This record gives sequence, C-alpha cells and structure tokens, in this order.
Amino acid sequence: MRQELVIGQGDNPAIIHLDKLNRHGLIAGATGTGKTVTLKVIAEQLSKAGIPVFLADVKGDLASIAEPGELSEKIMERVTKLQPEDFEPRAYPVELLDIFGANGVPVRTTISDMGPILLSRLLGLNETQEGIMNIAFKVADEKQLLLIDIKDLRAILNFVGDNATELRREYGNISKQSIGAILRGLLVIEEQGGDLFFGEPMFDIQDLLKTDAAGRGYVNILMANRLFMSPKLYSTFLLWFLSELYEQLPEVGDLDKPKIVFFFDEAHVLFQDVPDVLEEKIELIVRLIRSKGVGVYFVTQNPTDLPNDILSQLGNKVQHALRAFTPKEQKTVKAVAETFRQQEGEELEKKLTELKVGEALVSFLDPEGIPGYVQQVMIYPPESKMGILDPLVKEEKINRSLLYYKYSEAIDRESSYEQLQRLSEIKAIELEENEELAARDREKAEQLKQLEKERQKEQTQPKRSSSPRDSTMDRFTKNLMSQVGREVGRVISRGILGILKK
Repeated sequence: MRQELVIGQGDNPAIIHLDKLNRHGLIAGATGTGKTVTLKVIAEQLSKAGIPVFLADVKGDLASIAEPGELSEKIMERVTKLQPEDFEPRAYPVELLDIFGANGVPVRTTISDMGPILLSRLLGLNETQEGIMNIAFKVADEKQLLLIDIKDLRAILNFVGDNATELRREYGNISKQSIGAILRGLLVIEEQGGDLFFGEPMFDIQDLLKTDAAGRGYVNILMANRLFMSPKLYSTFLLWFLSELYEQLPEVGDLDKPKIVFFFDEAHVLFQDVPDVLEEKIELIVRLIRSKGVGVYFVTQNPTDLPNDILSQLGNKVQHALRAFTPKEQKTVKAVAETFRQQEGEELEKKLTELKVGEALVSFLDPEGIPGYVQQVMIYPPESKMGILDPLVKEEKINRSLLYYKYSEAIDRESSYEQLQRLSEIKAIELEENEELAARDREKAEQLKQLEKERQKEQTQPKRSSSPRDSTMDRFTKNLMSQVGREVGRVISRGILGILKK
C-alpha cells in the first residue's frame, strides 16, 4: 500500500506522507477558491489508504462523496492535464450523522460526559456562573446522581439553589441570580434542540474508526447545515468529538498512518469569544492528540483566524487564494506568505492574490518532518459527485447503517431528575408525618391539661370512700401519660435519625 497521498500537481506532485498526517494541517482560502474540493480530494485519498475520516458538512456539498462523480467536460479537461493515478468516478463508504436525527444517525452525548467547561462555553456563562456549574457537577458526583439530559441538569441546579445555605459553607457564595441565568440559558439550548442531543444512548467514538470490506476508511460526515445556524453549538459539539477521541484513544506514538483524521471546518468559530482557559485546553489537546494517532486539520477562510499557538502546530498547509482589497487584508496576505518556507526570490504575496480557483500554495512535511518548500499546484478533481447528495441515496445510507439501529431509539433511564424528585417526595411525606405527630401531641397535651384540671377539682371535694385500687380516672390518666411519652420519644428519634441520614 502507498505510504503517501498525492492531491495535486505543480512542478512536482503535491505529496502528503501518511506518517506525517498526525502533525496536523491547515486548509485555508477565501470563499469560492476551492477549499471544499481540496477537502473532498484529501478525504477520498485518506479513505483509499484505509484511514477513517471525520468531517462536518455545513453547506451540504460534502455528503455527495457517497455518490460517484460524473465525467463532465471540465473534469475531463483537468484529468487530462494533471493525469492523476488510478482516477475513475467512484463513491466512498460513508456514515451520515446528525445530532438532530433528521438527516443521519442520531448523535447524542450526556450532560456528565460533556462536562462543566464545555457546557459553560455552550451557554456563554461568565466566571461566576461557570463556578456554580462546577459546584453542581461536584454535588452530583458526591451524591452519585446521574446527569444525562437537560432536565437532570436543571434538577441539580435547582437542588443546589434550594440548599445554597448548607453548600455555601464548603463551596462559597451561591447566587440564586446566577442559577437563574444558567437555567434561562438551558431553555435557549433546549429550544435549539438540546432535548435531542443530550441523552442516551451516547455516541461511542469507537464507531468512527471503521473500514469497509475493501479496506477503505469510512468518511464520517456530521450533517451540520442546521447545526451551523448556532455557531457556538456547532463548535462546542465538534470540540466534544475531538476531546472524546483524545480521552478514549490510547497512546500509540507515531504510526505508519493515523487512526483517523479530523477536519474542523469553519474553524474560526471555535475561537470567537473563547475564554483564555478554554483556548489553552484546545491548544493542549491539539498538541497531545498526535500521540493518540489522530490528525487534526483546520479549514478556514483566513489563517489569522486561528491563534498562533495552534498555527505553530500545523505542519501541512494548503493555501488557496486570498483577497487583498483593504490595508488590513494586505497585511494578512503578507503575514500568511511569511509562514511558508520559500525559495529565494519567491513572490508569494503576489501569488496568493492571483491564484485561480482550484489552485493552491502547498507545503507539506518531508519524510524527516521538515517543512517542504512552498509550491504552486493545481488540485486534482474529486472522483465523487460534486454538488448535493441525492435525497434517496441519503435515506438509503441512513437506513442501511448498522449505527442507525444502535442509536435511533432514545433511552430515558432513571437519573438525577427522577432521583431528586423522589427525594423531594420522601421529604414531603416526612414533613407531613411530623406535622401530624406534632398535632396529635398538641391534642393529647390539651387533653392531659384538661384532665389535670378535673383531678385538681376532685381533690378539693370531700372523699366518699377509699379504695386500694386506682380509680378509673387515675388509670386513664396513667395510660394517657404513657402514650404521650412514647409519641414524644418517637418524634425525637425520627428527628435525630433524619439529621444523621442527612
């Protein structure tokens, strides 16, 4: 099997070495310059090499990799000019995924699994509100309460608010206003479809690491045209996918080829208004995930949309044309040109603005891991269909997927919502019982007081006869006193046991 991908042709072939794919990469360029075609060609080549792919289809034009392409006049002209090896129209194995479950296999995660940091990012919480979110998770962990869906998170937040006085001693101030703000944020997420993508069965990240019977890697496509309407939700969910790969895959070091290549399309939304602490964690994941056999490729319009700490880790670069109509854009072009290793006399700034559609400047790591000199290439045409996936083919792919039968039906097992609801019911019953016992005690005490008055009245009257036996009234009074004693003792015991249980 070949140990390299060839994605285009210039003075020399544009070669990406398989064992360098986990050094990550960048696909950049202005709208309409050919990024989608480049992404598709790389995904096809990876699949041929037996490497699974994960990517998000935000425009609806990547899922058509599941259908063979057509040899149009334009495609034939490029094939004739570039002579790609073993080129023929063909479809590639795909899994269509959709967190809303409408255009692919449902993808779910649990509240617990997403964790407080990503949830805080998703909800746009400030530092104080994020602290309360962490408290809620801590309390749930200590009390072994399962946080699966939104109603579970709502229940534990209300529990924290109701018990703020007790929890404040250990965790500090818990503001009801902050809890209210988080609950309002949850309502917004729920209206965006959170009730669908927070739940069980949770998607198993291992299901992405598949090949078909011919040894081709599956292209796992997250159907994200609706999801991308909420950019923060989109970026948070892709970041969850990436962090799951990092957490679950074992350390493997440098492999002959990666286990999976992850494409983060429209990557600029990931870093918009991101807190410093989260940006640091993203940078750390990108730096360390290469040892898990994962390659991460950011796809964006402008490389400067990404933080420098991220850009410095991207060894393989495909740069399509940039536009420079303003002084700011001209500075960007100059900054991008300086990131490439170039021969003396190269005029990259000029080339970057004059590249035609389908042309790109590329620089890939050589076998020694050293960035190669930049060269201008024409990207190969894709073998799969250009355009939108046929709806009938889409339905067929979904219905025939084994993952569909694994994830199609949602499961709502007992979790924090039900557990805390039952606890609330038990407390309500105990309170009612205690109130009834207290009422009975008051009633019996009143009876005892009345009997004592009658006894005192009897003692002031002359005795008619003496008897060694207690009178009927005496016996009744003793029995009543005994019952009151037993009931009072029972209330005290229940109170003490209640406190101890707490």
